[in-house]
Amino acid sequence: MGKIERFEDIEAWREARVLVCLIYSLTRTPPLAADRNLRDQLQRAGVSVMANIAEGFERGSNRQFVQYLLQARGSAGEVRSLLYVAHDLDLIGEEEFQGAMERAALVIRLLSGFVRYLRQSAT
Repeated sequence: MGKIERFEDIEAWREARVLVCLIYSLTRTPPLAADRNLRDQLQRAGVSVMANIAEGFERGSNRQFVQYLLQARGSAGEVRSLLYVAHDLDLIGEEEFQGAMERAALVIRLLSGFVRYLRQSAT
């Protein structure tokens, strides 16, 4: 793993950024755009993933950083759950659902691996 000097260097943050763009694209198109509560919650959860990674990194402590990464992973899980709601209510199609779910799952895997790495390097 190369040296991480800023949060923008973190692969999980970069993939979370892609996820947020995907979420905003999905939530701008009908019929999901019309469901204001679900749309807003999905957007907030996606942005929360990126924000927690960045905030945790800037704290400067590995212990705190791990906690923020875990929070980010939880928000990515929330995104997945909300995508099921949108799909089950026919607010997004199968292709959009699968693409967003795969991206969210990738972010979760990256976060899990990064947490594992940080915990092992602390011992």
